[in-house]
Amino acid sequence: MNDERAEVIRQSFLRQARACEDLGSPFTARLCTLVAERLTEETPVGATILGWPGNPDGTGDALALRLAGTLHALVRSRRDPALSAVYPPHTVGDDTFWSSVEAAIHRDEAFILERLASAPQTNEVRRSSALLPGFLTIATLTGKPLVLSEVGASAGLNLQWDRYAYRLGDFSWGKASSVDLAPRWEGPPPPGADIEVAERAGCDRNPLDPASEDDRLRLFSYIWADQQDRLDRTAAALAMATESGLKVEKADAIDWLRQRLALPRPSVTHVICHTIAWQYLPPALKAEGEALIADAGGRATQEAPLARLQLEADGKPEGAAILLTLWPTGETREIGRADFHGRWVKWVGWEGSDA
Repeated sequence: MNDERAEVIRQSFLRQARACEDLGSPFTARLCTLVAERLTEETPVGATILGWPGNPDGTGDALALRLAGTLHALVRSRRDPALSAVYPPHTVGDDTFWSSVEAAIHRDEAFILERLASAPQTNEVRRSSALLPGFLTIATLTGKPLVLSEVGASAGLNLQWDRYAYRLGDFSWGKASSVDLAPRWEGPPPPGADIEVAERAGCDRNPLDPASEDDRLRLFSYIWADQQDRLDRTAAALAMATESGLKVEKADAIDWLRQRLALPRPSVTHVICHTIAWQYLPPALKAEGEALIADAGGRATQEAPLARLQLEADGKPEGAAILLTLWPTGETREIGRADFHGRWVKWVGWEGSDA
């Protein structure tokens, strides 16, 4: 085992622990910390993790979240009752907790190694709190029905944002819903507008079916085990998606975008949207996607505008940027910032942002 490589991996787990603490999951932070401090290469699972060849960080292979999600899947699937006994809502000391994790690493080796090979997959519903004010802005500025195209849509839960109820500061939007989103809101209210969604579609390289028990388990496993509110909210959104028959297409993002952007769409505003997804595209594909969107923007007209609404990390310390680009002008503005899990939104708006 390369000690230098193992130390790189351990540091990535400690960075993830700090991120989990900041995002309100002390349990997952504790798990990542104990792995960094106590995992050895004496088992196939330990050797795989500590010798991981790729980028282990959250912006790369998200190795710590792969392991956390794999262990949570063992708990939620009831495959490992002994591990379940040390997971929330139970509270045990570090030594007892780590002994149970180590035992699971031995007992469930094949399952863990198989799941570590797959990237984490989430569908954080609260991110719709950052999208809604963007969609309201687009509807206000263009005055047309919206056609939605979401890249990296997972199970499509944020494609049904207009079926949720919102409280954004003093501003309320939507009908009564089993999904009620009320982030901490800072800034002026978003514009009020009537929105008509004429069409919605999404793609993902590994789309999840809301009606599939295995796919629901996958989504739930990557939600941190001590965040019951996220688990409950996702369950409600999955039930709504199952009832509606919403399905995400299995496709490469760039190929799918090329097809979606090639279709003429008169009298509607076509909105390309994505949340914490674009950053995971390889640089060459990302550049190709940017060129595709810019080319489509060059063909946009006042009668058939194009918009791009995104919530993505931009390297700044406070959350992610909410960016809106509108064509035919091609103007881009940062209309706000939001927490990665949608717990808060700092809204600026189109008029208040820097041009």
